Order: sequence, then C-alpha cells, then structure tokens
Amino acid sequence: MQITKHTHACVRLDDGERRLLVDPGIWDSVQVYDGIDEVLITHEHADHVDVEALVAHAARTSSLVVHAPAPVVDLLAALGDAVRTVAPGESFTAGGFAVEVVGGRHADIYDSLPGCANVGYVIEGTVYHPGDALFVPVEHSITTLLLPVAGPWLKLAEAIDFVRAVGPQRALPIHDALLSPEGMGVVDRWLGMKSETDYARLAVGGSVEV
Repeated sequence: MQITKHTHACVRLDDGERRLLVDPGIWDSVQVYDGIDEVLITHEHADHVDVEALVAHAARTSSLVVHAPAPVVDLLAALGDAVRTVAPGESFTAGGFAVEVVGGRHADIYDSLPGCANVGYVIEGTVYHPGDALFVPVEHSITTLLLPVAGPWLKLAEAIDFVRAVGPQRALPIHDALLSPEGMGVVDRWLGMKSETDYARLAVGGSVEV
C-alpha cells in the first residue's frame, strides 16, 4: 500500500487498482482527485473538506462516493445519494479498502468549542487517520499513524503523548500547514526524539510504501 501526503491533512492511499482519498481540504489542488471514486471526510472544517471541489469532482465522476459524519453530509447535500453518513463503530469498504470508523468528537480548542463531530478512520486495520482528535483506537494494532502535529486544538506535548499511546510502528506527520519551515523543524526534532516510533516527514506529494 502506498500512502501519499498532500497539503495539510489530506492523504491518498493506492494499492494496485484500489484508491482512496482522505480529507481533501481547501488548500489541496484539484490533482488530488485524479482517479478517485471514493473519499473519506473526518469532519466539517474547510481544511478537511472542500465542498466546491467535491461537487465539481462529482460532476466529472459519476461513480463518486463520499463517506462522512452527518454534519458533512448536510454540507454536501448537492451530491445526493453520492454522500453517505458514517458513525463510530461502523465498518464498510471504500475504494477497495476495509474501513472502520472510530472516535466521534473534535478535540476542544477552548470553552468546549468547536464541539463538532469528528470521526477517525482505521484503514485495513493498520493505518489510522484521526482527523482533529486524539482518540486512541485501543482495539486495533496500528502500524501507521497519520499524526496531527499542529493546530489551534493541539500542542506538541499532546502529539507526543498521542503517538506513544497509539504505539504505531511508524508515524507520518499531517495537519501541519500552519507551521513555518522553522516550526516544522522544531516539531520534527522533538517527535524524532520522543515519539518512541519511526517518525519521518513526507514532503507534499511524497509517498511511502507501508
């Protein structure tokens, strides 16, 4: 399975004829949708879901299916039956990959806000994209964690604690568009020292086999 990192929290999984896109947001280019028939969305924030781009892709791709929590389904009402509601505890197949839905709530920023739904996705039982949350899927043996490293809801110490709690074989940083190059260097240095796993940054457009 090949994982390709795109801007911020967007990743793509490819394995032969199987293809799946997770959290394409407003900072991603239209090229991330090439060849994509199924998309997973973790929550409603624009850095994780680009409504206009998905509607445009649906116009080009009649087979498109988007899986998302209920508030995102409402945002994507223009897609009709092409968007499907998911909730924690559910399992399904998307893009040929087995997917399990975990979590449920966005991490708090302040005063219990934003208070919105956020689901994580465990793909093929081993790859975990948590969206904007630090939910630990204790019933799974995660080998590859797509690790959020920066955001208004997250500090570096929490990211380190999270990766240690999940205990993956490797961690690939995501949710990093708010960092300067210097900030990325600081974050990568600390996670490289303290995450207790194989931590490595992929450049935007970079891929790794897992």
